[in-house]
Amino acid sequence: MDAENAETTPERKAERKRRVDAMRNRERVLEAARAVFSAGGPSASLEAVATQAGVGIGTLYRHFPAREALFEAVYRREVDQLAELAETLKNDPSPAGALRCWVHANVEFVAVKKGMATALTLAAHGSSALSVYTMDRLTKAVGDLLDRAVAAGEIRADILPADVLRAIVGICYVYDKPDWQPSALRLVDVFIDGLCRAPDTTIGRDG
Repeated sequence: MDAENAETTPERKAERKRRVDAMRNRERVLEAARAVFSAGGPSASLEAVATQAGVGIGTLYRHFPAREALFEAVYRREVDQLAELAETLKNDPSPAGALRCWVHANVEFVAVKKGMATALTLAAHGSSALSVYTMDRLTKAVGDLLDRAVAAGEIRADILPADVLRAIVGICYVYDKPDWQPSALRLVDVFIDGLCRAPDTTIGRDG
């Protein structure tokens, strides 16, 4: 049997289907976990994640044998998606609008973090490697958007990427009620509006 025919045997086809199904189930679990953890509260359990994903709890544990593994996978997925969003937003005709959009998405990311921390304790939060990975990717993402908005003359030039990230976290964590996100987004808009309305400055972000 030649190589081409070997790839089309029933066994090969079945194996490919199993891999595709497994990848699809993993993605469904991650998406469900994001929604459940964002909502937080007593329903933020692994059983709730499996139910929302439409899979059995055994399937969830096959992909994520420990709670910490699921937490970290969700966390990394959110970070990666924020980095990818920043890349996409580089083509937005309004640099300040692109920054606002990215910051809004970051509020949703913090909601996921808060949900995991409140309901189950985010064990992955203590991982120094994960913390470094997060800060590196998010600092670069928001830094690129800031540079573009500053170059366009749409925001003040003396704001650092770390300033924006700290502001988002500070705004999000000042609220402790379940329906905190709309209030946080309003305050985030005030923050972005403040950057746009600042007086002209020649001080660069590296100055």
